[in-house]
Amino acid sequence: MRLLALALALLFALGESARAFCGFYVARADTTLFNRASKVVLARNGERTVLTMASDVRGDPKEFAVVIPVPTVIRREQIRIAETAAVDHLDAYTAPRLVEYRDEDPCAPRPVLMPMSAASLAAPGGQRGAEALGVTVEATYSVGEYDIVILSAQDSGGLLTWLDENGYKVPKAADAVVGSYIRQNMHFFLAKVNLERQSTLGFVYLRPIQVTYDSPKFMLPIRLGTVNADGAQELIVLALSPRGRVETTNYRTVRLASGIELPLYIKAAFGDFYRAMFDRQVVAEGGHAVFLEYAWDTGWCDPCAADPLTTAELTGLGAFWPGDAATSVSPSGGSQPVFVTRLHLRYDRDHFPEDLMLQETADRANFQGRYVLRYPYQGSASCAAAERYRQELPRNFERQARALAELTGWDFSAIRQRMAETGQPLP
Repeated sequence: MRLLALALALLFALGESARAFCGFYVARADTTLFNRASKVVLARNGERTVLTMASDVRGDPKEFAVVIPVPTVIRREQIRIAETAAVDHLDAYTAPRLVEYRDEDPCAPRPVLMPMSAASLAAPGGQRGAEALGVTVEATYSVGEYDIVILSAQDSGGLLTWLDENGYKVPKAADAVVGSYIRQNMHFFLAKVNLERQSTLGFVYLRPIQVTYDSPKFMLPIRLGTVNADGAQELIVLALSPRGRVETTNYRTVRLASGIELPLYIKAAFGDFYRAMFDRQVVAEGGHAVFLEYAWDTGWCDPCAADPLTTAELTGLGAFWPGDAATSVSPSGGSQPVFVTRLHLRYDRDHFPEDLMLQETADRANFQGRYVLRYPYQGSASCAAAERYRQELPRNFERQARALAELTGWDFSAIRQRMAETGQPLP
């Protein structure tokens, strides 16, 4: 059982004008490529955050439970159930992608590219009274298939005891982390599945929980999720903002290598390539970096790994900027004043000892993890340019092979052999 693979906690370049990337999208690297991969959507405007947590339950849903540090007492109207399809759509839309290009006739005139503007919860008290443990039950709610309790506590020992006696199996090793949240005067959002109500509603899966709160802190607590994890976890943060790109301030935000040509055989092995490339980048950064995979206005994409999200989907994920005419979501199509950032991290307690501290920037430069297959021209063109083109092809193939080996750490001779087998012999 997991929620977002955070286990028990979570809350808390091209410039102003860009050339069209074009190409034809053929594959993407969404969260399904990674084991223990989870995703969270953060919509942030001013001091308001809307957090959407996508459930990833493995096993009996009666074992599902989540404990989330939150900065304030959450009211019933601040909790809602979101649509799983919208979260999955945003994941697919922002995923790193593989695109195809086809070389044109080298004897034909080449057009000049012009810049394009970026347009079931135990009763409070359980076996022992909450008051005796220094725990205060601030509120209880029923929302969709979830029973929810909001708690505050005087010390971590009392809170951990209350959690344990009420069916939340938080390891004792979480004591120090829980204590640090209590010292910050944070509260705790608890959720369990009400199986009877889930059956009545007719859902066979758990829908995402969404929480709205106001706080000057823009952060994502991840430390509790590392306490009893049996290995590193993957987290995809999909941040929506009215201004521009979101980045971490206490860890390096690193742009992944992008726009690189790869051998054609990678079309059938893009997942293997992307996992190997990401693994190598994590090691190169010492395991401490947060990687930027996508940053773009949600109104368009080039090339698109999925259709842009509708206004209704963006609003459902929290990107409705109320009372602000300059940033309100337009009900029509076209460019939306919602900028999306996709951050990917692989985290454990040793490499990510602190929660993620985030900030919204005014940077609206477009970026995407994009990898290119280029098909050679196969026609019978006969001109000096065609002769030069054919002479250059083997060297282009070698550059693709060396780029693949450098990105993944794969054996160069094995890459050479696979390319020869698929019609791309190296010199």
